[in-house]
Amino acid sequence: MLSPTQRVGNVPAYHPPLAGREGLRLDFNENTIGCSPRVLERLRSLTFEDLARYPEREPIEAAVAEFLRVPKHDVLLTNGVDEAIHLLCQTYLDPGDEAIIVVPTYSMYRIYMASAGAEVIAIPADSDFQLPINALRDRITSRTRMIAIANPNNPTGTYTPAEQLLEIARSAPHAAILIDEAYFEFCGQTILRQRFDVPNLFVTRTFSKVYGLAGLRAGVLIGPTDQMPSLRRVCSPYNVNAAALACIPCAIADHPYIERYVTETIQSRRGLESALQASRIPYWPSQANFVLARIGSTKSAAQTFVEQMRRRGILVRDRSADYACEGCVRFTVGPAEHTNRLLAALDEVFEELSIPQGVSRP
Repeated sequence: MLSPTQRVGNVPAYHPPLAGREGLRLDFNENTIGCSPRVLERLRSLTFEDLARYPEREPIEAAVAEFLRVPKHDVLLTNGVDEAIHLLCQTYLDPGDEAIIVVPTYSMYRIYMASAGAEVIAIPADSDFQLPINALRDRITSRTRMIAIANPNNPTGTYTPAEQLLEIARSAPHAAILIDEAYFEFCGQTILRQRFDVPNLFVTRTFSKVYGLAGLRAGVLIGPTDQMPSLRRVCSPYNVNAAALACIPCAIADHPYIERYVTETIQSRRGLESALQASRIPYWPSQANFVLARIGSTKSAAQTFVEQMRRRGILVRDRSADYACEGCVRFTVGPAEHTNRLLAALDEVFEELSIPQGVSRP
């Protein structure tokens, strides 16, 4: 009788609540106003020939490398950052290896690590969700073959300075170190310029967030020159679709559009944090395009809150299932118009549900 491998049975299921997303989408950290108009123009210009041919990735990789100011051979375009994570796991993990994450964090790290047969070591974050440098370093062994760190982290928005990340990389020279910078644009700090300080560092970026192209699935993996041929060996030559490849140059070329969106988003983030502070709702200062707040002490409280926001046309994300996040809700931020709608709904729901203010952090 046909059956999947045991390691597939050990992979945790991930079911994002994508169904019925009617309303202002502040639940998945998407760009809430969409992509640059230049991207839409390029999409409209695609011909039947563009779609009938297999996509050619390398010329666009060269353009992205120039934009990032890194050698073109160090860049691999992927089907979203998810594929980049998957490729790293397939390249560097064997059954019985150890892979380390710090929780709470992005769920797909664990899933792809487990699917490669690795033993996933989950280290709890420090107080206020800071990266536990000492605990992480102490857990590294000869079996450690991969460490994945989102910076800024999701769902917390916390940021770890580059020197601490380099310290981790130096402590595990036999492991692939992934620094996932999906939210880089909202904090403006990157480890990319210091990646040559260690030979085992990989960095990912995405077009799903600030560029508003989540539906096209395009990500970037940047790694050491000598390691990239192995990653290309396990990657499909046609992994990024023609529409995405056509749009990427337009997306990175429209600097004013991106700068405006980032500026407005940061202002909105500060406004939301100020409102939460004024209401004495505990939250974690963020360096991303979202804010995590503790609405109540139970998952039920968070679920009720999310449903009340949905009834007002605002979608936010219950993060109670994440480590140490019971009762927490994550709010995506964007332009002022959307944030004003969010704040107005918050006032109504806080009053209607008599949300207890000043709930303590873990």
